[in-house]
Amino acid sequence: MEYRMLGKTGLKISRMGFGGIPIQKIDAEGTKRVLRKLLAQGVNFIDTARAYTVSEEYLGYALEGVRDQFVLASKTYSRSKEAAAADIETSLRNLRTDYIELYQIHNPSAAELAIVQTPDGALAALQEAKAAGKIGHIGITLHSKELFEQALELDWVETIMFPYNIVETQAQELIAKCAQKNIGFIAMKPLAGGAIDNATLALRFITANPNVTVVIPGMAAEEEVDENIAACADASALTQEELEGMEKIREFLGTQFCRRCNYCAPCNVGIPIPAVFLMEGYYSRYGLQDWAKERYAALPKKASDCVQCGACESRCPYDLPIRDMMKKAKEIFGE
Repeated sequence: MEYRMLGKTGLKISRMGFGGIPIQKIDAEGTKRVLRKLLAQGVNFIDTARAYTVSEEYLGYALEGVRDQFVLASKTYSRSKEAAAADIETSLRNLRTDYIELYQIHNPSAAELAIVQTPDGALAALQEAKAAGKIGHIGITLHSKELFEQALELDWVETIMFPYNIVETQAQELIAKCAQKNIGFIAMKPLAGGAIDNATLALRFITANPNVTVVIPGMAAEEEVDENIAACADASALTQEELEGMEKIREFLGTQFCRRCNYCAPCNVGIPIPAVFLMEGYYSRYGLQDWAKERYAALPKKASDCVQCGACESRCPYDLPIRDMMKKAKEIFGE
């Protein structure tokens, strides 16, 4: 396993980390098995968040006895000082630790970023927790290129997390600036929210960029750990075949697809928006029509229930035309 310094934090972390979103699909014992596998392979960086439902709790259970061998990162969606302070305490309790190495402001909008930095904003809570020895360093996670540029100029930002993958390379120059400014860069959405099904190719693309400090694929099974470790450990130059495979993925996916980040939620009428688009993708892109129809039919609410209010579109960090995409899904599935 290759290790890198996480920017100015001074934390020495594995080039591949662990994204804590998918463990919401398993249980605490399953999380423990995955974590022990990661530990054996030299992975020492774990990323989770208050927003990931049971993720912190499962990780806290799995970390018992091995906590000192990992660098932990979590996040707060809160924008006020009081709420963010409460989030930090909850994270510490859930993770069964008295110290979290990295705590991040989670995906603020431009207006929210301004609020976060006021005297009563979330940043003040993180800075107080840092002074008290509860957290070690402060970072930010983003989906907007414009906010990425802004974050590079903020003196309190020690790490930046941003989507980077075969089809989302819009921030490549900014990632290079992170390296120049000694800001740790954490690559999230390495598989574009599950849209890229070749994990090896996806991770090979990311680790070929020397300016990426760490990539954090989500994993919920031990075999996924093995596959991802092998991809990230391969330091050979990308082959022509691999480059051609990446270009085919770009042509296949384009840019207008759901990354399943779930920031569009909650839908005002209860439609599980990412699930609708996931099934539409299986139907349209992967030729799994019968499989997709069966699972789509089991959804509690369908595309036909959309009232075209547009609330979801205002929250989508990728500016997807969700209402039009819902119309397309309705046409495909007939409901």
